[in-house]
Amino acid sequence: MSVAEPRRIVLFRHAKADWPEVPDHERPLAERGRKDAAVAGRKLADTGIPFDLALCSTATRTRETWKLAVQELPHRPKTVYEERLYEASPGELIAVLNETPDDAQNALLIGHNPGVQGLADILAGRSASDAQEGVSREFHPAAFAVLSFTGSWKSLEPGAATLLDYWDPSE
Repeated sequence: MSVAEPRRIVLFRHAKADWPEVPDHERPLAERGRKDAAVAGRKLADTGIPFDLALCSTATRTRETWKLAVQELPHRPKTVYEERLYEASPGELIAVLNETPDDAQNALLIGHNPGVQGLADILAGRSASDAQEGVSREFHPAAFAVLSFTGSWKSLEPGAATLLDYWDPSE
């Protein structure tokens, strides 16, 4: 696999979570979230991207989102549950992605806002001042952005990617 071939990364926000009296990390999906996660999985399958790797936050709502979405994909990619994705800033998310092995051509990151939306905007070269013109004014639960870049995962940095697609269950 050549680093000259475009890589794709999908930034996927967890689906709608419920608000029971549990620690934030343990919040489960709401009923609507369970439905939206499955629909998002079908939309991910429709992209035709053969995912090699999924990086998923360890929070309950992200794990449940991924469990429902991955059932809709034609093949299950290697999944790594990563504690550092929970409450991560865009810079922290880039640091995790920079560790991705170069034999993974296409990756999926299942995480949280505001980090996921911020990362999509930053990778596509949008600053905080023009983020309103970014992927969405609000990156809703179960939404995802598809970005492309060329080079190694270690070279992934702000402005290095192009936004190819954005899907939002509320649209």
